[in-house]
Amino acid sequence: MAPLRIWTRLAWVYGLLLAFGVFFIGPFVMGFLASLKANPLEWPFTLRFAQVNPKNWTAAWRLGWEGAGNPWLGGMAPGRSLAFDVAYFSPGGQEPEVLAVIPRRRPGAGMGAVFEAPYAADYVRLEGPELVEVRAATLGDQEGTVFRYRLRLIYPGEGPFLERVPLDLETPRGVVLVGATLDPTRLERRGRVASWDNVVPGLLGYVFHSYVRAFRETRSLETGESLFLRWTLNSFLLASVKVLTTLVFASMAGYALARLRFPGKQPLFLFMLFSMMVPAQVTFISNYLVLRDGIFGLSKLFGVDTLLNTYTGLVLSGLVGAGAVFIMRQFFESIPREVEEAALIDGATPVQTLFRIVLPMSTPALGALAILTFQGAWNEFFWPFVVLTSPRDIYTLPLGLLSFRNAYGQVGDWGLILAGGFFSMIPVLVLFMVFQRYFVEGPSLGALRE
Repeated sequence: MAPLRIWTRLAWVYGLLLAFGVFFIGPFVMGFLASLKANPLEWPFTLRFAQVNPKNWTAAWRLGWEGAGNPWLGGMAPGRSLAFDVAYFSPGGQEPEVLAVIPRRRPGAGMGAVFEAPYAADYVRLEGPELVEVRAATLGDQEGTVFRYRLRLIYPGEGPFLERVPLDLETPRGVVLVGATLDPTRLERRGRVASWDNVVPGLLGYVFHSYVRAFRETRSLETGESLFLRWTLNSFLLASVKVLTTLVFASMAGYALARLRFPGKQPLFLFMLFSMMVPAQVTFISNYLVLRDGIFGLSKLFGVDTLLNTYTGLVLSGLVGAGAVFIMRQFFESIPREVEEAALIDGATPVQTLFRIVLPMSTPALGALAILTFQGAWNEFFWPFVVLTSPRDIYTLPLGLLSFRNAYGQVGDWGLILAGGFFSMIPVLVLFMVFQRYFVEGPSLGALRE
């Protein structure tokens, strides 16, 4: 009975861990798959859709190469041409009339709609459809004929580079689209109209359509640069600076509170603990006024009237947190004093002892603190939302995602919002996977040494 009981308990534990894994990872995977779909709100949700079909990957690669010589991101350049095949099933065996047109559809929506962009219909000539194959076929319980047509898209002469070429095909009622070089983006009017947003997408442009749009469509009105890329770089810069300042100041303050003796040490430590209990929303108005006035007017010495809408204000107001000082102080308390006493006997000063003896022994704590600080700074929303208001070029990524929701959520374009949200998670995940050993060791190492 004993072995059976043990195995039963192990099965329960394993099952619970598996359930927790599915519960937490499931939404992550579903969000990623939904961000790839042309219609992320599709219901019921299916795991088989065009963007995960290898046949479409090959076609998107070929069309991107033929359109612009770029199989990854596609497009269409002057002097290029390509062939595009479609196949229709006609139940009566009568050849259907296929109307093909390149619509004057504005490339992009939301932020992208405010920019002037060339219409593919003004430059690309459409030839066909040309009937290339006729064969008998059965669709379900219906017998009929499949007609395969070939269209040629030609970009003659000179002109601008086209990021995408849309295409619409319309057929009579009852005729069913059974095949195409690239699966259509959507079927409208009960299947009569097959519509492609871009027939020259390239592989990345097809599979990661929303991600490519996030970088291409969100551009600055003043400079024309990609805002999404700018927001990502801004978040990297601010998070990196905050990690650096936190590691330096938290180490020094934590070591002073743990090892040095000076008047007011205990009240200072209690005040630090008290500050950890005060929510940021309680102090943000006073902090805002301090930054607005340039830290009591001191910024005017450097020719700056206010620190609002500047990274300097955001960095100065978040150099180090009380929680980071507390973590380092607790870790330094766990290090044997004999190590430092040996250094003092050899003539080392407290500063030399900290930087040459103690900090090299604190790698797990510093690693864990760096990860936690980077994660907090990368995802921080409220305080940057208060400090950074304009222009949009200075936004961080969370603020940029809010503008995504305002610009695209109103028109139901959720794919781009999902792509932006998923993309914002990647740096934190990569950082955690690379430094997970320190993250696991850091909080527990101090307890083991007690």
